[in-house]
Amino acid sequence: MAVPRSKTSKARTHRRQSVNMKLTPPEMAECGACGNQVLRHRVCPKCGSYRGKQVILPESKV
Repeated sequence: MAVPRSKTSKARTHRRQSVNMKLTPPEMAECGACGNQVLRHRVCPKCGSYRGKQVILPESKV
């Protein structure tokens, strides 16, 4: 089994690990009714529709 010759510094360890820790923005989809950008599998807050059906009353009409 391989044995390291010296201790790996914290900076070197963190630099190597940081490549895989990057955050990605959430996937956004276009609402079929109004064209607003919404999170996938969520009711559109602007028009209140989900998958072509009116689910809730929109916030502007309440």
